Amino acid sequence: MNTAIILAAGKGSRMKAQLNKQYLILKEKPILAHTISVFEESPLIDEIILVISEFEHDLCKNKILDKYKFKKVKKIVSGGKERQHSVLKGINAVNEKTDIVLIHDGARPLLTKNVIKKCVDSAKEYGAASVGVPIKETIKIMGKDKFVKYTPKRENVWVTQTPQAFSIEVIKRAHEVAIEQEILGTDDAMLVEHMGGDVKMVEGDYENIKITTPDDLITAEAILAHKKHI
Repeated sequence: MNTAIILAAGKGSRMKAQLNKQYLILKEKPILAHTISVFEESPLIDEIILVISEFEHDLCKNKILDKYKFKKVKKIVSGGKERQHSVLKGINAVNEKTDIVLIHDGARPLLTKNVIKKCVDSAKEYGAASVGVPIKETIKIMGKDKFVKYTPKRENVWVTQTPQAFSIEVIKRAHEVAIEQEILGTDDAMLVEHMGGDVKMVEGDYENIKITTPDDLITAEAILAHKKHI
């Protein structure tokens, strides 16, 4: 059984909107509804757990769940103080029969079912997988004085996206170790890396952007408009 945990509890202050960015309209539908739809339509996903702000349960119910009638959304849980805490709450809510957990940002609505498949397949084979894309530009690593220390090879540097997928045993243990050692990671793959686990990188899609600023919303609208005319 495969469970998707969708994280939508963030405030999204960089969007400069009074409404949580997850509920802003993207091509006639809330961003979060687009995101849920991809997992809802994937034959590989059996269950969806939504992690949202404790103050937005009514908003989510009215604008998302009641309107779009998603059948795979089985539980809604309130997020924690940090992203990592929200993920753990989602993990604790998954069905006991779950084998693979996918963790995805609610503000990445342009995910494709093909990327979900690659992520699930890799997690089944390797235990941990993260979607990402190779960088296109040259990266410089600097010291505190802002002088360049070195330039990594571009083929070795990827931009991490979501979903990230794990066997339930691996991700539970990663979070247990993080709690024991008081580690706060920026993503879940980092927690697996910290406990000595290997994470397989899965090539995703440059269009799988995270909507963080007003410019990102414009870009997402352009991508959807382009896909519609292909």
